[in-house]
Amino acid sequence: MTTSDIYSPSRETTEGRIFNVSGGDWDSVLGAEPLHDERLVINMGPQHPSTHGVLRLVLELEGETVTDARVVVGYLHTGIEKNAEFRNWTQGSAFVTRCDYLANLFNESVYSMAVEKLLGTVVPERANLIRLMMMEINRISSHWVWLATGGMELGALTAMTNGFRARERCMDIFELITGLRMNHAYIRPGGLAQDLPEDALPKIRDWIKEMDKEIRDVDRLLRGQPIWINRLKGVGWIGVEGCLSLGVTGPLLRAAGLPWDLRKTDPYLGYETYDFDVPTDDGGDCWSRFVVRVAEMRESLRIISQVIERIEQTPGRVMVDDPKIAWPAQLSIGSDGMGNSPAHVNKIMNGSMESLIHHFKLVTEGFRVPAGQVYVPIEGPRGELGAHVVSDGGTRPYRVHLREPSFINLQATAAMSIGGQIADVIASIASIDPVIGGCDR
Repeated sequence: MTTSDIYSPSRETTEGRIFNVSGGDWDSVLGAEPLHDERLVINMGPQHPSTHGVLRLVLELEGETVTDARVVVGYLHTGIEKNAEFRNWTQGSAFVTRCDYLANLFNESVYSMAVEKLLGTVVPERANLIRLMMMEINRISSHWVWLATGGMELGALTAMTNGFRARERCMDIFELITGLRMNHAYIRPGGLAQDLPEDALPKIRDWIKEMDKEIRDVDRLLRGQPIWINRLKGVGWIGVEGCLSLGVTGPLLRAAGLPWDLRKTDPYLGYETYDFDVPTDDGGDCWSRFVVRVAEMRESLRIISQVIERIEQTPGRVMVDDPKIAWPAQLSIGSDGMGNSPAHVNKIMNGSMESLIHHFKLVTEGFRVPAGQVYVPIEGPRGELGAHVVSDGGTRPYRVHLREPSFINLQATAAMSIGGQIADVIASIASIDPVIGGCDR
């Protein structure tokens, strides 16, 4: 049996000679062909681990040095933005929460804030406080997944186990409040699906203490670890000018030295009234992104501690007091995330006939939103997350488009990878922290 019986033969193309291989030693595959005269093009991905999800990279190599890198997306395309056009405004929250599935509550918030801007409605203060608190818990949860998956891809398995353990504690809080661990549809146009359970704030205080210890432990574990340092320092560099020219935001931009955070530069939900800092570093490499994200988790804990005190002092509704937008009786989600409470069913079914008819029309058809278009940006875990929402005056969105930071930030892949080693591509992608569901949406 010859090598031609095992491997696909080489062929000449306008780009040069191409070898199709599925394994084996280079000597057996190439025979007498001089490898150093050939351009080597490889596909990396799409698979977990390695490319941080279903992301495909097409790399050109000279030895182990990357000479070109192209990003291929679309393997997780779900058509969420288009599907939102065929549902009413409230149902849109259940769609956008599935885009960046690690930042569900940010998607729900920015979409709801855009719809509310079109409506010209003011959300109750208690609902805004809970939104802000939930987003900061979600920011910490998302950063834990970044650390866990990045550690797994680089071989730091303790970072993976500790990171996912800490994230589970975050999801316990989500389940307590929304009834679900992911894909909540908890934040809706006009407010929230329901108020906090009675035991929520004491449990969140306990969670803060637990998170503070988890952050200290993992920081102490990794910050002085020689292998972790060598795998991150000086790898995947991109400066402020490169970030700005590519539209890169979030921890990548702040790790290059620019303290751009929409919570400070363009405040919303009252962020300007909270005491917190915007962590930065000037390295512009994977190590600086590690430093910035760990510091951001600490700052989020500071914000959550402050907002808890305000929630306790701010009673009231969590949905606008407008019968054309809010349901006649507030939906109460069970601990299993399903069904309505008996009190809710009783109020709807045994109340007035008018209330039942109105509830039926509001749930099936939805409310109308004045014609117009808006863009609302917020600071997500990966950078600027914006919602461009267009209404034609009907009960369904005419257009919903998200400015998704994962999609934008992935443009920096080539700049961070070219000239480096193929092994460093893994570290660079992990430091970008893309969520492909958000990228492909």
